[in-house]
Amino acid sequence: MKIALGCDHAAYQLKEQLKAHLQEQGFEIEDFGTFDESSVDYPDYAFFVGKAVIEGKCERGILLCGTGIGIGIAANKIPGIRAALCHDLFSAEASRQHNNANILTMGARVIQPDLAMQIADIWLKTEFEGGRHQRRLDKITNIEDTMAAERAQELAELIKDREQA
Repeated sequence: MKIALGCDHAAYQLKEQLKAHLQEQGFEIEDFGTFDESSVDYPDYAFFVGKAVIEGKCERGILLCGTGIGIGIAANKIPGIRAALCHDLFSAEASRQHNNANILTMGARVIQPDLAMQIADIWLKTEFEGGRHQRRLDKITNIEDTMAAERAQELAELIKDREQA
């Protein structure tokens, strides 16, 4: 399995530890950075990883920042991304079984590296259960599609109004 990996400066050290751990297990890693502890903006890395997952270049993604919150919010703006913030083993498993999360987010300032590796291990080995959960995911996709269509209509009307002015 190929995993897209990304982080901001606050999580650089954890990313490096997690990358080594996953590579030792045979996972192929595409590292989107950041590549040192210089201050960066986490939405950039959420975009890089999310795009790789949506385009099928990587099967899943893992994003890290100080809390895991901001980078997850940014990733979830990408249609089709289901980023799950997990700081415990149960949530990691449930996010895959019930939500088919395709990106895992964690906070380097919130959990210890050993727990982060355990969470990633469970998250990567757990499969989606489907069934009743698929119906719920279909509703999420419908929300994304509806909002995109409404926004596209609003933009089209705005352009039309500007052209007529």
